[in-house]
Amino acid sequence: MNRIENIDFCIRYLLEQNKVEAEIPDTLHDKQQLLRALMNIWEPQPLSGVFLAAQDAELQAQLADKGIVEPEGALWQGDITQLKVDAIVNAANSRGLGCWHPLHGCIDNAIHSAAGLQLRQECNDILRGDEIATGDAIITKGYNLPAKYVIHTVGPIIATGIPTKEQERQLSDCYCSCIRLAQEKGCRSISFCCISTGEFRFPNRRAAEIAVETCKDAPIQVLFNVFKDTDNGIYCELFGKN
Repeated sequence: MNRIENIDFCIRYLLEQNKVEAEIPDTLHDKQQLLRALMNIWEPQPLSGVFLAAQDAELQAQLADKGIVEPEGALWQGDITQLKVDAIVNAANSRGLGCWHPLHGCIDNAIHSAAGLQLRQECNDILRGDEIATGDAIITKGYNLPAKYVIHTVGPIIATGIPTKEQERQLSDCYCSCIRLAQEKGCRSISFCCISTGEFRFPNRRAAEIAVETCKDAPIQVLFNVFKDTDNGIYCELFGKN
């Protein structure tokens, strides 16, 4: 199959598994959007080897289109799904199965969509209906990502926008839990996203301060990945003070 035939096969397969109907669009971009949306709503269930081979071929093609980045230094701004490091960190929800909102812009959605459905399946196999406690983490393979592993951690949700000391400790625990799991797998490098900011409402600057302080003596190489200019500016300022 060529690329168009391959992605159409993936879409038809997931339409059937998800028991939904939709017109398959004409352009590659729109096909990719529909495939991602169908992946986002997929309930863990057996997948055929033929589908997985087709899905992996498309996701590897998408990765080639984006490009793989081998970062240097302690800070990098961009798409974490491009990073070739031993482990990347996903800011997960407590259910731990990824984002279920089609095409949502969160990092949880981006990582699961780029890795493939095997990632949700492995998370489901690990958790078996349990949840990830705040400050804790689980580790999975990276599948179609350049990273070998994905570490899924749950940060505190700050309802008031002003974290308590306990919530600050929980955020620090996220970084410690991830580093511990990475070490257990023999990882030499780890890339952290901005945990608990955005919709979780942890103040960006305080979150960055906790991240840098917690990781300053980490036994493995730590890379802070940011996406927004605001966070990049905060981390640049913090590193400039060190």
